[in-house]
Amino acid sequence: MFLSLTTTSSGLGAPATDLGFLLHKNPGRPQSITVAGGTAYVLYPEATDERCTAALLLEVDPIALVRAGRGKATEGFTLGQYVNDRPYAASSLLAVALGKLFRTAMTGRCDARPELAARSIDLEIRVPALPCRGGAALAEAYFGPLGWQVDARPVPLDPALGWDDSRYVDLRLTGTMRLADALNHLYVLLPVLDDAKHYWVGSDEVDKLVRAGAGWLADHPEKAQISRRYLAHQGRLATAALDQLALDRLASVDEAELPDEPEAEVGDDDGVVPLATQRRTTVLEVLHEIGARRVADLGCGEGVLVGLMLADPAFVQVVGTDVSARSLTRAERRLHVAEMSDRQRERLRLFQSSVTYTDDRLAGLDAAVLMEVIEHVDPPRLPALARAVFGAARFGAVVVTTPNSEYNVRYPALGNGFRHPDHRFEWTRAEFAAWTSEVAAGYGYDVELRPVGPIDAEVGSPTQLALFTRREVAA
Repeated sequence: MFLSLTTTSSGLGAPATDLGFLLHKNPGRPQSITVAGGTAYVLYPEATDERCTAALLLEVDPIALVRAGRGKATEGFTLGQYVNDRPYAASSLLAVALGKLFRTAMTGRCDARPELAARSIDLEIRVPALPCRGGAALAEAYFGPLGWQVDARPVPLDPALGWDDSRYVDLRLTGTMRLADALNHLYVLLPVLDDAKHYWVGSDEVDKLVRAGAGWLADHPEKAQISRRYLAHQGRLATAALDQLALDRLASVDEAELPDEPEAEVGDDDGVVPLATQRRTTVLEVLHEIGARRVADLGCGEGVLVGLMLADPAFVQVVGTDVSARSLTRAERRLHVAEMSDRQRERLRLFQSSVTYTDDRLAGLDAAVLMEVIEHVDPPRLPALARAVFGAARFGAVVVTTPNSEYNVRYPALGNGFRHPDHRFEWTRAEFAAWTSEVAAGYGYDVELRPVGPIDAEVGSPTQLALFTRREVAA
C-alpha cells in the first residue's frame, strides 16, 4: 500500500527538502510505526534542493489484521478475510497510518517554519492502487471541487482475456494548497472512495470527520455522500456530522461577512431595545413565572442566555448544550469558566449534544429553552427533535421561540430572504400554532402562544413564543 507526495523548490518557495519540516519527518532518516495489522514507513525516494518526494509505505499482514479483529469475515469465499486486496490497495488502513505519521502536519502546525505551514504550495500526490467504488468519475467529483487537477486512470485487468477495467484507479493529484489541507483531503476521501472501513464505526468517527473536514467539507457539493460513506452508511451518524459541519461553518463566519440584520434586530439610536435582548428578557420572565430552577438552554451557542441565568440566583442549575464544539469553546471563554469559583462552576454544565437525539444527561431538569433553534433544523428532522425533547427528556416545561415570517415584510432589507443564512424555514403564526398543537397533543403537554417584541396590527410580533407545560406537572 503506497502513497507519494512531491513538491519542488519553485513550488515550495524554498529548498524542496523543507518538505521534511512540514511533515515533521527528516528526509535523511526513514521512520516507521506499528499500526493495526502491519507497519507503516515514511521514506524519501528523492530529496534534493530542487525536488523532494515523501512516500508512505504500509505493509499489511492479513493474518495479523484478522487476529486483531479487524479483518472482514465475508469477502465472497471462505478465505476471504485472509486473501484480499488489503495489503495492496489504499483504504482506511492507509488513512489511519496517514493520521498517525503526519498528525502534527494535519493540524497545520510547524514550529520550525510556521510561515511555510500557512502558505499554499505546489503538490503532486500519487496513489497507484486506490479502490474506487464509483469509478474514476467519482474521484474527480470528490477531489475536483477542492482545487485538485485529477488524473484517475482505471487499472486494467487482463485485456488479453477481454476483461474490463478493475475497480481500482491509479490516482494522480496536482494542486496548490496548504499541506495540512491536502493531508486532510486524503485522510477523509481515501476510505470514502473505497467505501469500506476495516474497523467499527461509532459516534467518535463523527468527531474525526468534522475535525478533518473543517474548512472544506461543509461547502463540498458531495458532502452528504462523503459523510454517509465515511460513516459506513449509518444515517444517524451522517446526519449528526452534517449538522455539526453546518453549525461549525456558521460559527466560523466573520460577522462582517453576514448580511445586515433587520433594523428591529439591532435597535437604533432612539433607545429601541434590540429584539434579541427582548427575546432573552421574555424567556427569563417566563422561566421565573413557572418557577423553573434547573434549566437547559438547548442550542446555547456562545452562552449569552446561559450567562444571564448564572447571574440570577433563582437558577440553581444551568445546562448549556450545542452541537457545535466551537460554539461551546466560545461559550466557555465568554463565561470565564476557568476563573469561576467552585460554587459557581457547580451550577453550570456545558456539553456537546444535538437537539435531534436522545441525551440521558438532560433528564430530571425543570425546563428547557430552545431560543431561535428550531428554524435551524431541517423540517424532516423536526419529529426527531420532538421525540428527544418532549418524549425522552420530558422536561416539566419547554420554552420555544422562532421568527414570525409574516413580520418579515417590515424588514425591507430582507427582500424575500430569511432573517439568517442558516435558517431552513421561517413559519407564519398559523404554521407555528399548528406545529405546537401537534407536539403538545402527541407528548402530553399544554401549550400557550405569546408574542415577543412590538406587535403590528396586521402581521403580529417579530418573534413568536410557545410555552409548553407538561400536563402531569401542571396538575
